[in-house]
Amino acid sequence: MMTEQTKKRSERGSTLLEFTFVAVTFFTMLLAITSGANLYFTHNALVEAPRRGARFAATQAASSPAGVVKTGTDIGPSLTAIQNFTIYGNAAGTGSNELGLQPGNVHVEYKDFACGTGSVSVYIDGYNFNVVIPFISRQIAMPANRTTVRGESAGTFPTTCAAP
Repeated sequence: MMTEQTKKRSERGSTLLEFTFVAVTFFTMLLAITSGANLYFTHNALVEAPRRGARFAATQAASSPAGVVKTGTDIGPSLTAIQNFTIYGNAAGTGSNELGLQPGNVHVEYKDFACGTGSVSVYIDGYNFNVVIPFISRQIAMPANRTTVRGESAGTFPTTCAAP
């Protein structure tokens, strides 16, 4: 017959073993939840960035062909400024780049762009999200996010902009 003391001695370490299994599972789930939240933040930031860039591009001066940087009296929209505005939130390209986007990820397309007509599209593609979960090392290719905005003032004063 087993005494109480012998029973306790035979179960020594079982609590530590149970805690180890529970702790590993708990912390792995916690990291997975955190990584999922980071993925959600990244998705929202990738949706917001082209919207911001397209709004900026729609208010820039139109040129022929649209999007070509010119000097002198006919100054067109600067593609570098649009890419910087999409990535950093300002045309100068200063500040934090939260997602690590590169100008090569940001594309700008004009279609019949002029004062009050046509459209400009800004989209981001080729961005990969790195999953940060123990024992899982993956990259998720994020889908291209596109925003299209109608040509507005195109850099002109409202009085010189005729209605389409």
